[in-house]
Amino acid sequence: MTRCRVVLATAFLFVAAAASAQQDTAGPEKKRPARVAHTHTRDSHDSAPPWPTPPIPLPGSVLPTQRIVAFYGNPLSRRMGILAEKPVDSMLARLDREVAAWSAADPTTPVQPALHLIAVVAQGNPGKDGMYRQRADSGLIERVYGWARSRNALLFLDIQLGRSTLAAELPRLIPFLRRPDVHLGLDPEFAMGSSGIPGTRIGTLDASDVNAAVELLANLVTTDSLPPKVLVVHRFTRDMLTHYDRIRIDPRVQVVVNMDGWGPPWMKRESYRRYVARYPVEYTGFKLFYRNDTRGGEPLMRPTDVLALTPRPFYIQYQ
Repeated sequence: MTRCRVVLATAFLFVAAAASAQQDTAGPEKKRPARVAHTHTRDSHDSAPPWPTPPIPLPGSVLPTQRIVAFYGNPLSRRMGILAEKPVDSMLARLDREVAAWSAADPTTPVQPALHLIAVVAQGNPGKDGMYRQRADSGLIERVYGWARSRNALLFLDIQLGRSTLAAELPRLIPFLRRPDVHLGLDPEFAMGSSGIPGTRIGTLDASDVNAAVELLANLVTTDSLPPKVLVVHRFTRDMLTHYDRIRIDPRVQVVVNMDGWGPPWMKRESYRRYVARYPVEYTGFKLFYRNDTRGGEPLMRPTDVLALTPRPFYIQYQ
């Protein structure tokens, strides 16, 4: 795979730049679009509305009695995250250490480990069907599921649509989503609609898309007598998720809006406040980038730093 580099433009502003393409030896040659950095300057005047009280959790719900700590990526490319760290035992041991750190930072909330696999990967080239996405085969999903099971961890299957649709991508994941420990993620950044190339602009999903996923998951919970599902929706700009206030809240599906932008700690806190806390849905998440967050010499935010956010995130993701 290839991936565009994202560079630091100034001390206070990040922009996405396709500087050069590099061959990724972890998998077959195909383009991997750059993750676009969030852009804004310091502003302390925006205020966040009160966060709503989620519905009473159903039996078997993960949230809010536990905090999910997840490792994100795809084993075929190191550029997509920590799941490609080899050997696998080292990656899982690192997850164990992060779980222990979060347990120590907040002993009142048990930590549930998870692996978050990009099961549909947006591409910079159209592919044979012109959909600008690559589907992980069932063998890869089963392999990562096995890793998760070895740690009593959850598995999240993440969808980067490219020019495809949820109606086309969700059905093939249903056999996995029928399992009680498999959950779902949606990445609006790479949802291009019928035009556009992933990585050249930031994509978008609407509440209607999220609601379609909520409906599918809720029906699975009912028909298969499953514990409630968790649905993670990534966000680091306002327009990545439209009509947030129309997202349907159903106790069978716990919706997490995950702050997915990278940068120094002050910028990540501001992005969380601007693009997550200001647009209340149900639960919140926060992503930490081992590489990108520390590019300017800044330290990676610690669990205690993240726990100081309002509202406190219940889903933590490391890439």
